[in-house]
Amino acid sequence: MPAHADGGGSAEWSVTPSAGGGTRPAKDGRPSFYAEGTPGAVLQDTLSVTNPGPKPRTISLRGADAANTGSGAFSVTPAKGRPKDTGAWLTFARRQVKVEPRTRAEVPFTLTVPTGALPGDHPGAIVASGGGRTVGVRVDLRVGGPSLSALTVERVEVDTDAGSISYDLVNRGNTVLTPKLAVHADGVFGTLLDRPARTLPVELLPGRRVSLTEPWPDAPALDAVDVELTATASGGARGTATASARFVPWGAVAGGGALLLAAAGGALHLVRRRRRRTAEGREQEPSPGTGPGPVSEQKCGATELAPAGTGDER
Repeated sequence: MPAHADGGGSAEWSVTPSAGGGTRPAKDGRPSFYAEGTPGAVLQDTLSVTNPGPKPRTISLRGADAANTGSGAFSVTPAKGRPKDTGAWLTFARRQVKVEPRTRAEVPFTLTVPTGALPGDHPGAIVASGGGRTVGVRVDLRVGGPSLSALTVERVEVDTDAGSISYDLVNRGNTVLTPKLAVHADGVFGTLLDRPARTLPVELLPGRRVSLTEPWPDAPALDAVDVELTATASGGARGTATASARFVPWGAVAGGGALLLAAAGGALHLVRRRRRRTAEGREQEPSPGTGPGPVSEQKCGATELAPAGTGDER
């Protein structure tokens, strides 16, 4: 994010991962901290606090756990909360640092991985406060051991009045996921919606659930539909869920449209029966020229922090 000017008209202070003892500008350095270690490991790094302004600055530092906002964005636990994960494992050489005008201070810190830490991703942040503003730097910690990418889609509901589809995404594994979502909907007479998989603006942390909404502005006025949502992510994560709904123009129903609705429902029943019979026939009919063979089994299946080291918490 762009820096704001202070009362003296100069750029605000910033915090970034140290690069070469503070001799390289932040734009050429690391945007965040990344560390790997096994349970019991003690990892070390350094934070740079830069004050380009004409006045001294006293900056307070704290560790924070990562969280998800309601929309799925990356956020951190508030200052009044007590961190229980990565934020609690950070220890600073100085929790307060005074930075003279137009200078940079280097603050060493350690990240101690507890012996009982679970394998997988443990995102967190270093949060700095001073002079009426708060910024942060991400800390992405990977604890050694087996990793699992797992994702489920739950509580799918179609809002026929608003023309939207609501659903929950749940990270059932131990890795951070960036999900993709595909949407398919069938009506009485065929496909109504077929959106290919697209990346969602979500960074879903391990064990977290987010509630999202998929707009459907051109939803039908009168139909009975089946909706299927399929979410995928790296590591083979995949989840699918379905929901059914009936779109009814209640004004038309009050004026005699009930007969039309009943006809649509009957047509849907016939179409579904025909589809089931066709599918059953295909399963029972042997392939030409082949005899009985083995059957293969198939398994089916809050404060927001900008990613850049100088981003403002909001």
